Amino acid sequence: MLDFFTIFSKGGLVLWCFQGVRGPAATAPVNALIRSVLLQERGGNNSFTHEALTLKYKLDNQFELVFVVGFQKILTLTYVDKLIDDVHKEFRDKYRNEFQQKGALGLLNGTFDFKDDFMRLLRDAEESSKVRAPTVMKTFEQSLKSQKTVKCMIETRGEKPKEKVKNKKNKGSKKDGTEAVAVPSKASAADKQLSAAGDKEELTKDEILQKNREEFFRRHMKAGEKSRSPKPDAQKEKGKKPRVWDLGNSNAKVLDYSNSATNGSAEACPVEEFDPDMALGDKNREPGRLYDLEYESDDEAEEEKVVQNPLKPSVKKGGLGGMFGMLKGLVGSKSLTRDDMDPVLEKMKDHLIAKNVAAEIAVQLCESVAKKLEGKVMGTFTTVTSTVKQALQEALVQILQPQRRVDVLRDVMDAQRNRRPYVVTFCGVNGVGKSTNLAKISFWLIENGFSVLIAACDTFRAGAVEQLRTHTRRLNALHPPESHGGRTMVQLYEKGYGKDAAGIAMEAISYARNQGFDVVLVDTAGRMQDNAPLMTALAKLIAVNAPDLVLFVGEALVGNEAVDQLVKFNKALADHSMAQTPRLIDGIVLTKFDTIDDKVGAAISMTYITSKPIVFVGTGQTYCDLRSLNAKAVVAALMKA
Repeated sequence: MLDFFTIFSKGGLVLWCFQGVRGPAATAPVNALIRSVLLQERGGNNSFTHEALTLKYKLDNQFELVFVVGFQKILTLTYVDKLIDDVHKEFRDKYRNEFQQKGALGLLNGTFDFKDDFMRLLRDAEESSKVRAPTVMKTFEQSLKSQKTVKCMIETRGEKPKEKVKNKKNKGSKKDGTEAVAVPSKASAADKQLSAAGDKEELTKDEILQKNREEFFRRHMKAGEKSRSPKPDAQKEKGKKPRVWDLGNSNAKVLDYSNSATNGSAEACPVEEFDPDMALGDKNREPGRLYDLEYESDDEAEEEKVVQNPLKPSVKKGGLGGMFGMLKGLVGSKSLTRDDMDPVLEKMKDHLIAKNVAAEIAVQLCESVAKKLEGKVMGTFTTVTSTVKQALQEALVQILQPQRRVDVLRDVMDAQRNRRPYVVTFCGVNGVGKSTNLAKISFWLIENGFSVLIAACDTFRAGAVEQLRTHTRRLNALHPPESHGGRTMVQLYEKGYGKDAAGIAMEAISYARNQGFDVVLVDTAGRMQDNAPLMTALAKLIAVNAPDLVLFVGEALVGNEAVDQLVKFNKALADHSMAQTPRLIDGIVLTKFDTIDDKVGAAISMTYITSKPIVFVGTGQTYCDLRSLNAKAVVAALMKA
């Protein structure tokens, strides 16, 4: 039984609605479909789940209509696809003239009496699903077994041994070439002597081959023993000499760091000298500003080539045929069909995959563009390629622009007014740059006047605490307390290794609240998405401490792996959380963006699969190499040939 069926325009005007059951109206699920699928260009799949309902929809791009049917997701209704196609065709045909003649006024002033037609189509669809011819068992004459004769089932003695002997000969010739040369001469002589042996001939050949092989190996073993000569035992030096590198330091005391640092005391570590300009990078930057990601596009050069190329063949032909042929390919005289778009979409899909977009995401994007354009009348002097490319660019920009913008500075100021620290938790797989980008974000927050407490909750990786301690010293050297009224802008809270990460995070948040820190940045250990115990520990840390922002740190180098990581991280957080509404990933930090040139597909894959924004982009090794995502720049790099 259907819950509802509604028809509305893409402008939001409801033309007709059917309510199948008593209960809440279809407004909430349809609005969720519009927000999450239609506006976000995620129409690759025509099914959408909202709470207990499953919604299926169909787009009419010629008249800008949307057909939506909703039913309980526990039901398996096989006739829904047929019903929505029949309703779409019937509604179009019935009100085609009204749409074509009056346009938008026809939608506003029109009366759509469609209930009788819909009930008829619904009955037909339900009956068609019930009336199915029962599967009839095949008779023996129709089966493959009946086609086999008795003769083909009888095995003749000697046939299969012949095949086995041939196979053995071939295997022997492949394994050792010398044997293959030595054996055939003897085997051929034996064949002449035993040509009239009947069935025993095969067994004799087997014996001959085995005997020849044994003689061959015996002869080679004797030759090997003769060639060996006794060698005097070399005197082996006891012990192991350390390797000395050409540019290395021969003084072992300089390289010994085992006693130089003690757990929890920063004073034991010597303060190393470093160049502040090297740590900051750009000298002309504006302090505290998060610059947008930049990309130089070659659109103007491409447009010039596109303009020049069509003119060349027409000049060569010099007649009206070339001009009319060009106009025939450009003028929009018909609506787009799937056959017209398939070759272009196939090239677009391969292009996206080559730019590091996950294969599954590339297929869904092209499917979404096809559904958006199918039936749409092309504009004048436009080609199919340019129309599909423009639609794909708009879809990509829409995907990269988040539904909810994450403004960290505004949220920190809100937390300040409530007299509590703003807590950010970083998570991700091993080696993606969590600690490095945490230090970059700390520097950005300090330059905006906020004090930061770094919680060292990576109690597993060797050197993790020391790495954060080094970053803390350098950040304090760049922003000493003297420049901030005697206030220390960044501190490290650590309890060493092997401790419970969730407990350390809780203590750090309590310490920050008592000491008046503005932001707490929680660094966690890297873990693979398939490691259930570590994912359980991460879910516990997030559930117990309830951070304001959970950031997933991912590399821009990955392709299909990005989808797997994000899906499994979110699933693990949902499965291992004991809360009724589990806390999932809120945003993404995309690292190593300076290493990929124009292969920026990971940004598309991550935002498409999670619908979460990319909050920060790491573009280098200095503290200033932090950017905000520019959707148009990423799409320009993605569409570059």
